[in-house]
Amino acid sequence: MSAVAAERSTGPGDGVPVAGRERTNSLYVQRGKRTMSDSDTAEQELGITESKEYSTGDWYAEVVQKSELASYAPMGGFIVTRPRGYDIWERIKSHLDGWFTETGVTNAYFPMFIPESYLEREKDVVEGFDPEVAWVTHGGYDELEERLAVRPTSESIIAPFIAQWTRSHRDLPMRLNQWCSVVRWEATETKPFFRTKEFLWQEGHTAHHDGEGAWSETMLRLDQYERVYEEVLAMPVLKGRKPEHDKFPGADTTTTVEALMPDGKSVQGGTSHYLGTSFAEAFDITYVDTDERERTAHTTSWGLSWRAIGALIMTHSDDQGLVLPPALADPQVLSSPSGVPTTGRPCSSTPPTWRKRSRRPGCVLVWTTAITATPGSSTTSGS
Repeated sequence: MSAVAAERSTGPGDGVPVAGRERTNSLYVQRGKRTMSDSDTAEQELGITESKEYSTGDWYAEVVQKSELASYAPMGGFIVTRPRGYDIWERIKSHLDGWFTETGVTNAYFPMFIPESYLEREKDVVEGFDPEVAWVTHGGYDELEERLAVRPTSESIIAPFIAQWTRSHRDLPMRLNQWCSVVRWEATETKPFFRTKEFLWQEGHTAHHDGEGAWSETMLRLDQYERVYEEVLAMPVLKGRKPEHDKFPGADTTTTVEALMPDGKSVQGGTSHYLGTSFAEAFDITYVDTDERERTAHTTSWGLSWRAIGALIMTHSDDQGLVLPPALADPQVLSSPSGVPTTGRPCSSTPPTWRKRSRRPGCVLVWTTAITATPGSSTTSGS
């Protein structure tokens, strides 16, 4: 039997369950081991055994495991995102991508490998990311003429193409976004969705006629990050600016949304950078203005990663298991017969008539014909 965590819905921001599931009798964890291996056969234990208040780290790892959100990969620092975890990311992505499209952003995809010479064109990027860059030096048995970086971020590979595609003031503003993974070789303990060497995110890159347009773009994306946390993840966040020592390498200004966790720590929920002309000058992003004079564009970049999932778990979940807000839960309502049938007739495959009356926008109701001894059993069957 698969291990499935108790999953409940919260109200918009108050963290109070509005549709509960009883504590399950099919949730297991390796006793005395913080592992996410699916093949271990050690003695097992029921339920959530760690305390969110007194053992936050172990509690978090246990919730991730029992909720079937992720498993550890064989390489240290990497995880496998399981279908349930990826579904949460897809739902966050769906909201953001819709808002991006409504405000003039188009999606594209750029190579995951960046020539070393491209990184070196923006010295602040080299200095800021060099300790975390993973390098490819060979293709098969042949040594490469130039090392290739596995992207830690994509400014250095996207900026040259923005320069290539920008000629006239009519080409601006240019707004591009890509959904991808990046790699940052950080030597830290793996914590799913919070600290992994590879993580999923979106990164937006834009070019504008002047600083005013670029700054407006920076704040627009920050507002959208605030919106996705408050409306979709049902989490309060604070908007602000990063201090000089904590800015994105090469940025003029870095803005951020920060979420306060139950353990008192702050989580960077998303960042939006006004890059000024630093990248435009490094990669020659210029355009001919209406007065026929050549000018340097102003650029921005902004990103939100699956760290949002980690913050979501920390904020809403409890000692009973995973708690998801309505916008990210699937399904929100499960209809199932329970008890022992007395007629001997099979359960009807037709959903009850009240199902049609209970439909509402954004609410997913699932009808199952599996007959279980108790209502709680049907919520833990993995169906």
